[in-house]
Amino acid sequence: MFRHNNRNHAARYEMDMTTGALLPKVLMFSGPLILTGILQLLYNAADIVVVGRFAGAQALAAVGSTGSLINLLVNVFMGLSVGASVVIARAYGAGDFKSVRTGVHTAITVACVAGVVVGVIGVVAARPLLTLMGSPDDVIDAATLYVQIYFMGMPANMLYNFGAAILRAVGDTRRPLYYLTISGIVNVLLNLLLVIVFHMSVAGVAIATVVSQVISMVLVIICLLRTDGAIHLNPKELRINGSQLKEIFRVGLPAGLQGSLFSISNVLIQSSINSFGSIAMAGNSAASNIEGFIYTAMNAMHQANLTFASQNLGAKQFGRVRKVMWVCLGTVTAIGLGMGVVFLGLGPTLLGFYNTDPEVIRFGMVRMAIIMPTYFLCGLMDVMVGQLRGIGYSIMPMIVSLTGACLLRVVWIYTIFAANPTLETLYNSYPISWFATFATHLLCYLIWGKRKLKRMELSQA
Repeated sequence: MFRHNNRNHAARYEMDMTTGALLPKVLMFSGPLILTGILQLLYNAADIVVVGRFAGAQALAAVGSTGSLINLLVNVFMGLSVGASVVIARAYGAGDFKSVRTGVHTAITVACVAGVVVGVIGVVAARPLLTLMGSPDDVIDAATLYVQIYFMGMPANMLYNFGAAILRAVGDTRRPLYYLTISGIVNVLLNLLLVIVFHMSVAGVAIATVVSQVISMVLVIICLLRTDGAIHLNPKELRINGSQLKEIFRVGLPAGLQGSLFSISNVLIQSSINSFGSIAMAGNSAASNIEGFIYTAMNAMHQANLTFASQNLGAKQFGRVRKVMWVCLGTVTAIGLGMGVVFLGLGPTLLGFYNTDPEVIRFGMVRMAIIMPTYFLCGLMDVMVGQLRGIGYSIMPMIVSLTGACLLRVVWIYTIFAANPTLETLYNSYPISWFATFATHLLCYLIWGKRKLKRMELSQA
């Protein structure tokens, strides 16, 4: 009786994406995902706000300047969680629950290994990589300490993200939200305690982040252990299934490589920003953190497109695969434009939460004036990546993204920016690369993606 009730309890959180009106289900799926992303951002915002207000601009620059480096080291393995989500969602849509089960255990095993490997690399390579990025002398010691402590929590970080990817694959975006609410509250309280009361500055916010990640990891693993359905986690079954691992790598490795190589361009941009000094770094850190709230709302549309396309492809609902892309493109445009305009209008006030220095605010507004009105282009780009990956393409979106976004930005830095080395010139590389990449992705879908769906549809006739 317990198993039956527990299964019904789990089913309340899952979503059948293969039937019913698309827009309401996309919003039901993405709503908790947006709130979850905002909570994750509040981790970073709490870190940056607390050190910016109570430990000074140098501490703010130290914490804020590490994001691109952390992403560079983490994104390859986080891409594998995307692969796991696609594989599990496709099997779930097809009703192949045996493959769902083996996919879950393969994914969690990969997360355990990846967490340890990335953690060791991050701790050892932190200072050499920050040195290569040109971190100023007044920032590098604190930045190194933050990165090393952050990477000590990488096993928990990986397990949470893979566990959340498993839940997303079956349409459950609510329980990760609940878990991050709990860990987010702990993170904020620890930030205040360790920085204001114990004066631990950068080390304090890093420790708070790691503790919160451990809490969210424990909660999501307990969820999988107690769920009595296809995604039930049994520690005795933790092993790697060769065919599942191959498929996870086929989808996830290009996604991860794209993310990491994408981060190289961001590392180069961060290095260029570093050349303007710690005050400019602080303003950039605050502005980019604010942008993150818009990005996480837009990225929920990417996740929705990816998961809905995967489930419907597994269920052979090809018409819904095509329709969900247009639903997500329209929604992400409304989100990106609406939030971008509002945040730009509130720019000085929002930046003031991070640091009250007028120069920090001025530098932050330079970035916001260029990024905010055009940020929806980034959302359009990501939705197209979700559509292409959802219908089975893995290499194509990687090549397009690396060429249109990464390579274009690198060329921009060494040509246009080199000839006119201003922050405005540097920031203009973002909207130009977003538009070029989105347009190319859309063209690839219209030429090859639609044909592939048509062939699959005809083969089922």
